[in-house]
Amino acid sequence: MSRGFDGFEIDDFRDSGWERDSRSSDREPSRGRGGNSATDRSTARKLERLREAEQSLDLLNRLSQERSNQTRPPLPREERQRSTLSSPRQAVYADRDRTYSLRDSEVHTLSEVGRFRVVDTADLAQFAYSGGRSGMERDVHNLVRQGLVEQHGTSVLKQDSRQVLALTKRGQSLIRHHNFVPEDQAVYSGFVKPKEADHDADLYRLYHKAADEIERKGGKVVRLQLDYELKEKLYRRLGKAQARHDGHLQRQKEEFARELHLPVVQGKVSFPDLRIEYATEEFEIARVDLELATGHYHAGHLSEKARAGFQIYARSEDTAGLRRVRDEREITVAILSL
Repeated sequence: MSRGFDGFEIDDFRDSGWERDSRSSDREPSRGRGGNSATDRSTARKLERLREAEQSLDLLNRLSQERSNQTRPPLPREERQRSTLSSPRQAVYADRDRTYSLRDSEVHTLSEVGRFRVVDTADLAQFAYSGGRSGMERDVHNLVRQGLVEQHGTSVLKQDSRQVLALTKRGQSLIRHHNFVPEDQAVYSGFVKPKEADHDADLYRLYHKAADEIERKGGKVVRLQLDYELKEKLYRRLGKAQARHDGHLQRQKEEFARELHLPVVQGKVSFPDLRIEYATEEFEIARVDLELATGHYHAGHLSEKARAGFQIYARSEDTAGLRRVRDEREITVAILSL
């Protein structure tokens, strides 16, 4: 199993003007509209370079999936994971009037599921258990039996359904009581949005792909935030301002958004699907905002996310269609395959 790859990165194929262009461009194709031909040629060149970069990255990504982890030294997160999986320790944890007997790997699974709201069992086996499906199933069975985790299908149609996990209220309470995750890390419980479960479950895979790149460059992940948390923080502040009758809510919304490092595009706050905060090699806090686009995204969606400066990913089955929309509307942003 290999996560990420060692090779070219999308930044290797971008010039300094692309980031500015992606933030400011929401253009319709200018053919027949008296557009500036020089600008059209510049956009066409940028799109061509993006397509070439994406093709190279897609090829490297496919090759990386065929390689074993033994071809590169393990990343720090992988070393911690292997230590957890190999630990024979089993401890009793009390919360309220109940006690729970848990292995270290089961505590890790609780924390992973809680941070992401929902996690696909196949992805959990791959990323948290180094591909060990039997170990994952053993731990999940124990967590479900003790009432800490619940398992669901994402669709009533068996052929389309994925098995996903979510914390119960007991699982959430246990994590908080014993500080299994940092205090400032949000923890979720309940299977509350079945229609969004397929999309949300893919965020766990997206996180591991991005986190691998961060660690490979010497960074260390500090915290992750889902759009639920970012929206809750913004609208809680707005609610308090409205209750005080402060007025000028639009101006305050933009001010609060800046404080939360959220971009405002044409007066609208843009929320990424996933934000990763990490410490760089220079011990500075940095952030990367990730968007998982779906085949339902139209040009307006892509343009907004591009102008917000988000890194855009898509499932392999959606990338071709989204890139076609991107090219037709001349939105100069890379769409990377998950």
